Amino acid sequence: MRRVLVTLLLLGFVVLPGQAAHAAAAICALYCDTRDPSLARQETFPVPAVTVNGRRLVLHVSDVDNMAWGSIDAGVLGDSVWLDRSFDGGATWEGLLGKASIPGTWTGTRTLMYNVADPSNHRRGLIRACGDARGVACTGWSHLPLCSPACDGAAGGTDAEAVRTTSLNGRTFALHLDAAGMAWGTVSGGQAGDEVWLDRSWDAGATWPGGSLLGRTTTARTAAYNTLDPASYLYGGAVRACGRAGSVTCTAWARPSANRAAAMADALMYSYDPNTAWWPSSWWNSAVALRTVIDYTRRTGDNRYLWTVRRTFDVNRVAFPAGARSSDPIDGHFISRSIDDSAWWGLTWIAAYDLTGDRAYLDEAVTVAGYVNGFYDTSTCGGGVWWDRERTYKNAVTIGLFLRLTAALHNRLAGDAAGDTVWLQRAVTGWNWFTASGMINSSGLVNDGLTGGCANNGQTVWSYNQGLAIGAAMELYRATGQTSYLDRARQLGTAALASPLVRSGVLTESCDVPPSTCDDNGKQFKGIFIGYLAEAGTQFQSFRTAQSNSVWATRDSLNRVGSRWAALSAADWRTQASGLSAVLAG
Repeated sequence: MRRVLVTLLLLGFVVLPGQAAHAAAAICALYCDTRDPSLARQETFPVPAVTVNGRRLVLHVSDVDNMAWGSIDAGVLGDSVWLDRSFDGGATWEGLLGKASIPGTWTGTRTLMYNVADPSNHRRGLIRACGDARGVACTGWSHLPLCSPACDGAAGGTDAEAVRTTSLNGRTFALHLDAAGMAWGTVSGGQAGDEVWLDRSWDAGATWPGGSLLGRTTTARTAAYNTLDPASYLYGGAVRACGRAGSVTCTAWARPSANRAAAMADALMYSYDPNTAWWPSSWWNSAVALRTVIDYTRRTGDNRYLWTVRRTFDVNRVAFPAGARSSDPIDGHFISRSIDDSAWWGLTWIAAYDLTGDRAYLDEAVTVAGYVNGFYDTSTCGGGVWWDRERTYKNAVTIGLFLRLTAALHNRLAGDAAGDTVWLQRAVTGWNWFTASGMINSSGLVNDGLTGGCANNGQTVWSYNQGLAIGAAMELYRATGQTSYLDRARQLGTAALASPLVRSGVLTESCDVPPSTCDDNGKQFKGIFIGYLAEAGTQFQSFRTAQSNSVWATRDSLNRVGSRWAALSAADWRTQASGLSAVLAG
């Protein structure tokens, strides 16, 4: 052992056995650990190769795959190569990943590919290649420092938003953020020996391994550090400024908020799982969340999250057993026994087609719409779409989705052999049935559905049913040019704003009123409504702006928005998607 350590010291590399962490659990991001390097879509060499006893150790990285592999060349039988992966900045690591030894008369070999980061669990990783060729050596760690948009440790920066502060013993420690999301800390009123630094967390402040004491200094200001790592699919990084003046104090954790829409989108994308390619664990809610991301991309021109569209499409258009994506099985092509769930995905793929022009998305929407159309049934109540495959209920959400979907297909298939005229006929027939069904009550509000006797059941007026009716009318107006549809959309919007759906000027679901709380479905209703209301004209602009301002005012320091838009409330990704829709509509 002594001779090995002397050799390593001469080479400039020391690998202490006690530093290795526990055995690695397999990680899946875009792909799972142990992928064949021949499938890599890119090959870069982010750190210099290392020579040990004439053998060459190389770390290969494909940033687009977020994976790495190691190789050893000019070796002999028995020489080996492996990867180490660290999630705490290199303090400890998972060792011997993919260890491979040179066989037979070969002179080299390589490992399989391993993920550099673990975005599903919000862990930023570092990776290096190591080898044993009568002595052990390792390359430097890859992906240190982080460079997006500038590199960690950059100088300068101009405040773009409110500064967060904390005080201790007469000193003020402050967290600053610029327009690009770079953060730095300062201390004012300090004395000799005082320190200031940043902590950075990828899991909303729960932990910060490898992100502690960034830029630690006894001067008045730290260098600047990033809050995003797009190469590792890590979004929504949080930072805080800390200082020592006898004891230690820190500001609250915060995310950048100079750009409202981007701040809200980053907080939403924090919960997206690139491995399973959805927002665990709600099926139809994920369709609406993805559509909101598409809407964000289209409105802002920010393409950072464009990759999620294709990723979600490719991973999720297959069949899934019950419990994998929903309590029901998914049959493939986003179809399930819940007709409304299927239709939400159809609308999402229309939005994806509008954004990208990729016909595969439009064809998928046609497949979904064909399935939904199969449940339009004139034998009960004269028309309408069944809510489920068992044909137990005709309700507002399913007919609203059907109308929007069929009219939207006509508008995108005009002159196409796929039958645009048929889709318009279905939309018009369905609209005529819906407006005559009694589901829209005398106040111009849409109740939840019909009784077994085909009458308005008087159940809750949910904002998303009102929004879907507006959205259907607007799509039919674009399809036909008939102003009666536009007029009806605006009437439905005006009725909603004059109803109990609005309290003290703020859109409020009935389940938002304490002590009630909205379930996972209701959390996204208001965002759906406000998105469709935005299509109905400038007469609703002041209301939309008020909703955007109210949502923004009720966010927490991590830019998370709850279900209630009038006050701070519990947040998750569903409420975040809804709030982002309000900000985009404002």
